[in-house]
Amino acid sequence: MSLRKGFTVTTIDLLRHGECQGGEIYRGITDVLLTERGWQQMESSLHSDVAHAERPWNRIISSPLQRCRLFSEAKAQELGIPLHSHDGFREMDFGEWEGRTIEEVHRVDAEAVTSFYKDPATVAPPGGESMQMVQGRLLSAWQQVLNEHRGEHLLLVQHGGTIRILLAELLQMPLAAVTRLEIHYASLSRVQVYETDEEPFPKLVFLNKTARETEP
Repeated sequence: MSLRKGFTVTTIDLLRHGECQGGEIYRGITDVLLTERGWQQMESSLHSDVAHAERPWNRIISSPLQRCRLFSEAKAQELGIPLHSHDGFREMDFGEWEGRTIEEVHRVDAEAVTSFYKDPATVAPPGGESMQMVQGRLLSAWQQVLNEHRGEHLLLVQHGGTIRILLAELLQMPLAAVTRLEIHYASLSRVQVYETDEEPFPKLVFLNKTARETEP
């Protein structure tokens, strides 16, 4: 959407995936499916905000993990718009903790867990990524999206961790403070990036707008 010559607005809706199979686990790059309820949560979140618009987005960009990608594929086909999968938006890699229950990891690997949560920006789970590592690839992907789709309205389907890191950057928060941001399943956050001839600047229109829960 162009406001006037030299002034362009790019709107990006950040949608977190819904509830997943596997329960309370470190699922980072573990490629699990959505539950039926998780699928319904995402549908409800989108319909609650954009159902009035016949064609609300120009395209969908998705994490390659199937808890994001499969929903994105279905929605893109439904709306008749392009879909792009981008590895930069995949979730944080939890290394040796991947696929294990949170309870087990906290019990068996308590010292490493404490170190990680004390300094998540620079300390990585054993064999995994630190938030600084995620931030590097995430911001590179974000900038690529802004450069390639300037002035468009995009739906970006990704993960709780990556959305927190991205919002922390846009809010100019310390990276270690991302745990203060609560990103529920299927929450929808809207970012508008205003670009002039000189420089872009983000405006956070709303944060953490979560769909009404469907009945289990």
